[in-house]
Amino acid sequence: MSFFSSTPQWHLVSAAPESLEWQSNHMCLMEVAGKKITLARFEDQYFAFAHKCPHASGVMADGFIDATGQVVCPLHRYRFNIKNGRNTSGEGYYLKTYPLERREDGLYVAF
Repeated sequence: MSFFSSTPQWHLVSAAPESLEWQSNHMCLMEVAGKKITLARFEDQYFAFAHKCPHASGVMADGFIDATGQVVCPLHRYRFNIKNGRNTSGEGYYLKTYPLERREDGLYVAF
């Protein structure tokens, strides 16, 4: 018998995500259900991904989102697709992404 659920659990991020403390780079570091995540806004959509880069643990919320929607680590400029976390700068690292869902009562993330 397993003690771990394979079904992701949904957690409320914010009832009003537009009023979060967004940085000028359109990202913010959040803690949801004891887990640190980075939230990002790009082209009127919200995205959630790991708070640290898989390469050298740079804080992703300190990076930036380029014009093509790649989130860029502040340490070594590794680039990741904001939608699926795939590395787009040629290295084999993947950035963990989390599904988001906009509901009537707020923004939810699953992990």
